[in-house]
Amino acid sequence: MRAVIAAEPGGPEVLRAADLPDPEPGPGHVRVAVEVAAISFIDTLIRAGSPIAPPASFPLVPGNGVAGVVDRIGTEVDAAWIGVRVVTATGGTGGYAESALARVADLHRVPDGLGLPEAAALLADGRTAVGLHRAAGIRPGETVVVTAAAGGVGSLLVQLATGSGAQVIALAGSDSKLDHARRLGAAISVNYRDPDWTTHLDSAAPAGVDVVFDGIGADTTTALSSRVRPGGRYVQHGAAGGSWGTVDVATAADRRFTVIPLSAIGGTPDELFSLTEQALDLAVHGTIRPTIGQTFPLDQAAAAHAAIGSRATTGKTLLLPAAALT
Repeated sequence: MRAVIAAEPGGPEVLRAADLPDPEPGPGHVRVAVEVAAISFIDTLIRAGSPIAPPASFPLVPGNGVAGVVDRIGTEVDAAWIGVRVVTATGGTGGYAESALARVADLHRVPDGLGLPEAAALLADGRTAVGLHRAAGIRPGETVVVTAAAGGVGSLLVQLATGSGAQVIALAGSDSKLDHARRLGAAISVNYRDPDWTTHLDSAAPAGVDVVFDGIGADTTTALSSRVRPGGRYVQHGAAGGSWGTVDVATAADRRFTVIPLSAIGGTPDELFSLTEQALDLAVHGTIRPTIGQTFPLDQAAAAHAAIGSRATTGKTLLLPAAALT
């Protein structure tokens, strides 16, 4: 099979395509003929050897999310899984390939009416967005800030918050991304690459905001947390700015707002599995629509990582193995 290998940590150029033996599933596992492999921001951190990434051993085949059809099963697996369209995690690695192994317990059946690319885009981002939205407890009429509002998670949060009756202020780094966020339902948009972006935010919400979904961290956290009003919620879920932001506990207590960490979305595999199921169901019923901004052939994984690193992408970025293009 064709796969992408990172021999060592480094820049996107360490990702190289190679021919590897077809994997064989062991007990309780299946093999998926991959039609779509999802790229996450975490993948780029792992590849780079970032200190804020989960630990990894090199060489490795990156990728923790694939969609395709089950074509082989191991022992202790019901034969009815053969030929089923699924989306699944792969255990942290192995997704950038034409075939990937997964535990049968991790398989989600892709509902009729939902494409494999959409399912792959929702596997991790949908789970995260649905869980964060639930944890925030948004009420009609509240003002909600969504950072990275045109990203994979952010674009879903815009839709979910709007659907809850909130006024959404979308933060993004380009006019095209802000336009996209408004199309998804954001009432106001602010470019946080503008040196005066906080002034624009204050003009949009002079009394402060009720909820912040912070997927950027770094200095953005300081600016946004100071604008949460009493009774508000500050939801941290990412570090796209290069580091996790810090919200002073004493300040939060004095201002009477709650800081909600990413871990609040679910503490067990069963809870996380359920959140993905909910995201898939919401997509089937048209409540949310994943943004698939760009796709790359499998052999161009390095170009895909470079695009994400330069913040030139919108929504989810997907890899398409050659088999999906025939």
